[in-house]
Amino acid sequence: MGGRPPFKPARASRVEMTEIVLPEDSNQFGHAWGGRVMALIDKAAAIAATRYSRTNVVTASVDSLTFRAPVKLGHILVLYASVNASFRTSMEVGVKVVSEDPLSGLRAHCCSAYVTMVALDALGRPTPVPGLVPGSPEERRRGREAARRRRGRLALRSRKERLPAPRG
Repeated sequence: MGGRPPFKPARASRVEMTEIVLPEDSNQFGHAWGGRVMALIDKAAAIAATRYSRTNVVTASVDSLTFRAPVKLGHILVLYASVNASFRTSMEVGVKVVSEDPLSGLRAHCCSAYVTMVALDALGRPTPVPGLVPGSPEERRRGREAARRRRGRLALRSRKERLPAPRG
């Protein structure tokens, strides 16, 4: 594994992805399947992380996801994603999903998620990613909050590793 690549600005990772909700994306109530929205979140996060690191990436975790508003058949989904923080080989990507009624133009915040992506080298091993240079107070705040969430994720993982293996 080589040294850490040069620092990059958060804006190098920005993604805006647009999808329309079609019948195959929706349930019997005419709302988008939650799993379909989750797959789009994963895709937007992967694009942002790949743009930022210029490596292949895999999803390591997704923090809690709560749907705030339904996404209806025929609505337009707009996903905004960018790297909030970079660590040694991983990045936290924030993804915000907005549902837009194409006829009225009304928009609703559907959900948000924090996705941890790990950069991989050509052999599929974790590889260093560039450090993040926040360009605005908002980006600095997101970086601080990402570092706090990472500490929480690592503490939880450590507690789980200390639990005895289930018997069965």
